[in-house]
Amino acid sequence: MSVQERKQRERSERERLIVATARELAEQQGWDAVTTRRLAERIEYSQPVLYSHFRGKREIIGAVALEGAAEMAATLRAATAAADGPRERVTALARGYLDFAAHNPAVYDALFQLDGGLAYAREDTPEPLKDAFAALLETLGAVAGDGVHPGVFTEVFWAALHGLVTLTRSGRLLPEEAGPRVELLVDRLAVV
Repeated sequence: MSVQERKQRERSERERLIVATARELAEQQGWDAVTTRRLAERIEYSQPVLYSHFRGKREIIGAVALEGAAEMAATLRAATAAADGPRERVTALARGYLDFAAHNPAVYDALFQLDGGLAYAREDTPEPLKDAFAALLETLGAVAGDGVHPGVFTEVFWAALHGLVTLTRSGRLLPEEAGPRVELLVDRLAVV
């Protein structure tokens, strides 16, 4: 291995460490606790080293969001793969989405609430974000109904799921009613 390859590998490892540490800190204490100073202390590198990888917190949030999008896509695909039939797949997708959001609140915030400097729904949208939407579309597009654009249906269903996540997290919806809400959402929106 050349010196340049070794340095690149070390750089990639440092970058993964920064992202993992930021995510861990955000999951434990919230995104307000994630500062370059605290990250530098935790990973035992100087702040200039952090800035050599990321220009600031916004880019770190974006990196966590991209990692989270890939994880969410894998979670949704795994949930739907284990289900038989269109209705069961849609129900599994909805439950998988809500579970992902509940178990990864800081990642969910990085994806959908905070400014990570990422482009959504555009040509320059990063591939992990496109793939997360594709994971929704693969199941939801099949139940959109006649004359309904699969992408638009997916956006509406996704918006409903996001609303459930947001309202539950803020205490405006009782978590124990999540099951009936998912059933209602599937019954009323999905043509199965």
